[in-house]
Amino acid sequence: MTQPNGSRIDLNAMKANQAVIIVLLLAAFFLRQPWLVLLVGAVMGVGTMIGVPGFNPVYRYCVIPLNLAKPKIVDGSREGPRFAQGTGATCAVAGGALLYAGMGYAGWGLAWLVIVLAAVNLFTGFCAGCSLYYWIKKIKPPAPAKPNG
Repeated sequence: MTQPNGSRIDLNAMKANQAVIIVLLLAAFFLRQPWLVLLVGAVMGVGTMIGVPGFNPVYRYCVIPLNLAKPKIVDGSREGPRFAQGTGATCAVAGGALLYAGMGYAGWGLAWLVIVLAAVNLFTGFCAGCSLYYWIKKIKPPAPAKPNG
């Protein structure tokens, strides 16, 4: 069944994106390289802005040609994954900034949050950011107050 907006997504592109995020952030942590945390956040942010997984070039030019995975196109909305990636980008950039500000525990904590949530999504298929997006979307803001008059 096609979504109302006709969106189609490549599940393997998203999985490859998550795997690259996990590997790079783990490398940043073990090698103590805050710049790599910022880079991951920036790439995720650009991907969010243009509406594709941030590390999509890795998928297109490495994963597919090496036959590590083939596209798995399904009907689905891009809104939730885009929101999730944007949230992850925000956490990674904030984490990198905190690391440069000398707040190591907070900075690495945010980086690890991104690692854990990406791993949960990669290995179980549960996207916390997508769930948050749809939960927020269901909440109706209160009507604006009307002036007495």
